Amino acid sequence: MRDLARCFILLAVSLACAIGHSSAVLAASRDAPKPLNFIFILVDDWGWTDAGCLGSDLYETPHIDQLAKDGVRFTHGYSACTVCSPTRAAVMTGKYPARLHLTDWITGHRRKNAKLRIPDWTMHLEHKEVTLAEALAAAGYRTCHVGKWHLGDEPYWPLKQGFDENFGGYSRGQPSYFSPYHIPTLKDGPKGEYLTDREAEEACGFIERNRDQPFFIYLAHYCVHTPLQAKQDVIEKYRNQVEQKGGARHRNPTYAAMVESVDDCLGRVRAKLEEYGLADRTVIVLTGDNGGLAIRNGPTDNYPLRAGKGSSYEGGTRVPLFVLWPGGARPGSVSDTPAISCDYYPTILEMAGVAGDAAHNAHVDGVSLTSVLQDPKTRLDRAIYWHYPHYHPGGATPYGAVREGDYKLIEFYEDHHVELYNLVDDIGEKNDLAESQPQLAACLKEKLAAWRKSVDAQMPTPNPSYKP
Repeated sequence: MRDLARCFILLAVSLACAIGHSSAVLAASRDAPKPLNFIFILVDDWGWTDAGCLGSDLYETPHIDQLAKDGVRFTHGYSACTVCSPTRAAVMTGKYPARLHLTDWITGHRRKNAKLRIPDWTMHLEHKEVTLAEALAAAGYRTCHVGKWHLGDEPYWPLKQGFDENFGGYSRGQPSYFSPYHIPTLKDGPKGEYLTDREAEEACGFIERNRDQPFFIYLAHYCVHTPLQAKQDVIEKYRNQVEQKGGARHRNPTYAAMVESVDDCLGRVRAKLEEYGLADRTVIVLTGDNGGLAIRNGPTDNYPLRAGKGSSYEGGTRVPLFVLWPGGARPGSVSDTPAISCDYYPTILEMAGVAGDAAHNAHVDGVSLTSVLQDPKTRLDRAIYWHYPHYHPGGATPYGAVREGDYKLIEFYEDHHVELYNLVDDIGEKNDLAESQPQLAACLKEKLAAWRKSVDAQMPTPNPSYKP
């Protein structure tokens, strides 16, 4: 009888311990922080002044303005190239376009009789690269691509590059903005449906379907790239404003309406996050793939920056950049630390606590921006680089550039002359310092050459068909 009682006592103690352990596990599970979600928004051809909070005297962007108040705004955000495809490759891999040998928009420009012959560059994102989507998917994230891809033919489309779902990403980059879209990876909506509205719908649908697990959305708008097409009622609103204001610097009502549609999309996405209680653990990055189309009577104006898309100057590569990191970055902060497209890969992986692929990471050129986001006064001790061995109607001839500290040096490959600018004192690049500061110019030119060698950059060569 005594043995039976001892057994009951031991059984009761064991049950109590088990219940206590289970309760502790459940409590720890409840208290453990849930993984961050990530939404990376890329706007095509979005100029540095193309939002209300960026100084526009026409564009109405309440949701972008609110994002600036809620997150960090970078005043020196840069695209990795002056055109789109190389920047998109840099975002996906964390590597400079020069290292990837993907250095122009696909399929690029060719000038038969130009002084230089462009190199035999790569017109797709190679599968050997571990994309941001692949790195996050390996850690349990659901991944979705919405919008423009433009990184190669069908074997290189998003579903072959780590994305679980793809709405609109394929080889080309200039659609119809109204349904029927003629996009093979996006089912047409009702006739007249606007593409940016549809992109918002697909992003929100993915959030709803995957709200109970970590997700990554790459929302790469086709807007605000030409052809200029927007909803007629919004165009009319801005046409009336342009007429009333008279001397507005931004004056294209259709382009303004396209910018507003991008803003509307951001508002819908943030509202969906709020609806499902995800806003406090979802990181949003909003930036552009190159400078605004501002030359040759382009639809926008990048002033005080010089030139625009397709140029070697600041108007070609300086872009808006906002980062919302709930709990990680102080709301309403502004940073003047230079940041570039390659930086988002290591930044997002660090935020997510995801190691990624070690072999790939060994050649990532970007650096994590988390320290800057936590303290916007933080300065990163590094130079950033550009390499564009091509010609472009926007004005670029083959060039390379380096920015270190306040200074930027541009080397033009046709004759290897350089220009040097202090971007803090001379944001419009009007005062070339190459002759007055020859030692600094020589130092930066040498640094640029060493970088090109380190990434195996492809150089243009003399063209035997050259006709002056």
